[in-house]
Amino acid sequence: MIFEVCFLESSPGIDITFLVLHGHLDVELNDVGRQQAIAVADRLAEKREISAVFISDLKRARDTAHVIESRCNRIEDPEIRERHLGDLQGFSMREAAKLKVDANKASLSSRADQEIPGGGESFDQLFHRCTSSLQKIGRKHKGQRLAEFTHGGVSKAFHKRAAPTAELPSKIQNASISIFEIADEEGWTIKAWGEVGHLSNTGFLETAFGGDGNSG
Repeated sequence: MIFEVCFLESSPGIDITFLVLHGHLDVELNDVGRQQAIAVADRLAEKREISAVFISDLKRARDTAHVIESRCNRIEDPEIRERHLGDLQGFSMREAAKLKVDANKASLSSRADQEIPGGGESFDQLFHRCTSSLQKIGRKHKGQRLAEFTHGGVSKAFHKRAAPTAELPSKIQNASISIFEIADEEGWTIKAWGEVGHLSNTGFLETAFGGDGNSG
């Protein structure tokens, strides 16, 4: 029961120094993000038909998926939302380090069970939430090709599920495509990671999440 799923980091693509940590904040795409969404749709259309599109219920993911949703079934899934970042949401990384010291320290902890103050999730909580959702999707859509529009934290969790001992091979760029095959409960395989060739003419940003080293 192998099928293919494409994951896309759907952050807003805002090229400013003080891009905030979004988490569950419901922000919109800018012009660059919309260009990237069209490029993603064209890239996905190159292969065999997509049976269904699963989308985070946050607006930046919904807007990214909009350009291909007319071609297949659309299903919004709150279980593939970005990680809730608690007190860090709404602050740049630089601001968070100065103004939200405890939350910032928690977010940098090596403990996977460390929650972020202000209602934020631990990585373990995020991991269980989104990987359980994908496994359920797999059982319902055996043999199909699916597209999933999600976020950087969720993509990291999927990578961890497929390759538990491996480091991320690269940063997760806006509107990049990663491909996984899921054969059974244990059979998660990474077929491609962080593809960005389709973004070459869209004002693609070289740094992760659409900002600089102080953004997220």
